[in-house]
Amino acid sequence: QVQLVESGGGLVQAGGSLRLSCAVSGRTFSTLSLGWFRQAPGKERDVVAAISWVRGSTYYADSVKDRFTISRDNAENTLYLQMNSLKPEDTAVYSCAAKSGTNRFFDTTTYDYWGQGTQVTVSS
Repeated sequence: QVQLVESGGGLVQAGGSLRLSCAVSGRTFSTLSLGWFRQAPGKERDVVAAISWVRGSTYYADSVKDRFTISRDNAENTLYLQMNSLKPEDTAVYSCAAKSGTNRFFDTTTYDYWGQGTQVTVSS
């Protein structure tokens, strides 16, 4: 079983930055593909970014490209999401997720383990 715990959410003004962290335990971190997802009120959960355990390849939703950066620290078993130039439409609950596979990174149904989420609120 894999456990994921997010932290780093909060309230920030538009144009500001936040860094989310996701601490992972219960399995060899370096063999997990990981993703960040978000869900705004009344909307479906969408992918934000993902990172493969193979070569550390990264993938981003168009809405966050050039603003957000996903990274992983295999020594610390931690996944990060650096969010810059935040916009009010980035407001959502952000969750991290993990799986063994190395494809279909934008498909939420392919992820086996999920964290509880952390709230990010961007004020205008």
